[in-house]
Parts: sequence; structure tokens; C-alpha cells
Amino acid sequence: MFYQDQSQLYRCTLLDSLDWLEHGFGTRHSGVWVSGPLATLRQVHSDRVLYADGHAGIIGEGDALFSDQPGLMLGVWTADCVPLLLADPARKAVAAVHCGWRGAVRSLVLRVIGEMERRLGSRPADLIAAIGPSICGACYRVGPEVARQFQSLFPERADLDGATTINLAEACQRQLLAAGLQRDNIAMSGLCTYCRPQEFFSYRRGHQGAARMLSAIGLRSKNTKGAGS
Repeated sequence: MFYQDQSQLYRCTLLDSLDWLEHGFGTRHSGVWVSGPLATLRQVHSDRVLYADGHAGIIGEGDALFSDQPGLMLGVWTADCVPLLLADPARKAVAAVHCGWRGAVRSLVLRVIGEMERRLGSRPADLIAAIGPSICGACYRVGPEVARQFQSLFPERADLDGATTINLAEACQRQLLAAGLQRDNIAMSGLCTYCRPQEFFSYRRGHQGAARMLSAIGLRSKNTKGAGS
């Protein structure tokens, strides 16, 4: 479901099927690949969700943003955390989510879907989700103080009282399913940012600060040929 294009971006075939949509998951080689207006956030590992009303730039503090405004891309920056892109084909709306462990245990994915329902009338069963490259469950080791907070997301696990590994992408997938998305409408890249240093920046490998990758999604401008068809 995921493939790399000539510009070294990863794309998802589920999202490719929507001709009114633009999207991509950045790599360490792609840089700021968005050519048009881009809305981003001052990411703080929170559960805060913001609506992007058409203005570009850093629109506020939070870790998820959504919009139904044509011509605007929504972007999040990651380097091990999960980049999650959402599209609503029925309402022509999109969302971009930056989900680390704090966002996962605070139900950030459920919150952004809830905000799309409340403000835009989106229905979870209509949504398409793409979970991009992030640190995998085998590489992401956490201490017991973090692991214990995942008990509700992984109730079957008996090892969360000690140091262990957590699969953040699976935690996001479980929240998507709990929100009401159809399993066939959820694509997981399975690409690990820690395991593939030739392709991705990884915070745990020592790439910190500005060494992050841009993932973005947006509605094509109304003036773009083919938009809305």
C-alpha cells in the first residue's frame, strides 16, 4: 500500500485513489517538499487538535490539525513518532497527526476524529487513514513508567509493569478501529525510522532538533485541473 516515488517521498495507494487529494510522507532526502501554502503546528506532544482555516504557517500549539479548505496543505514533523494522515472522501476533509507516546496514551487519534465529526460532520466509517514511517515495535523500548500507561491500549499484555517495547503505530491503529474506521481503510507503512537510517531521521539514533521529516496532506486548489471530479 506504500511506495516511494521519484522525489523520494512515500505515498499510500489508498490516498492516491482520491483525485482531489495531495499527500506524502517525507524522508531524510525530501526536505520541505510542499510547494504551496503549508499549515503546521508548534508540536508539544499533547492531545490538542486545531482547525486550519486556510492560513499558512505555524497556526498554533498542538499535535493534530484538520481542515476542509482547498489549496492548503497540513503538515507534521516527525523523527520516530507516528505521522498519521486522514482523509474524508464524503466531506472532502483531511487531517495530519503527530503522535508520540504521550499523544497515544492521551487518545490524540480519537480526539482528532471526534473534532472532524463535531465540526465537519465526518463519519468515522468514511475515513481513510495512512500510518507513515515511525519507530517500530521492536526498536521502541520504554521504561515501566511509560509502559504502564499503555495498559488500556494493550490489555492483553502482561509485561507493562517493567521495561519493554511499545508499537506506537499499532496503538494508533487500535484507536482508529475503536473510533469506527473500517480495517480495510487503514494502511500501515511498516517502515521503521530507526532500522532504516539511510532513509529516515531517527531521534533515538541521535538525529535531534531540526532533523525531522515532513508528512503532509491537503485538498487540491479549486483551480487545479481535475479537482472535485
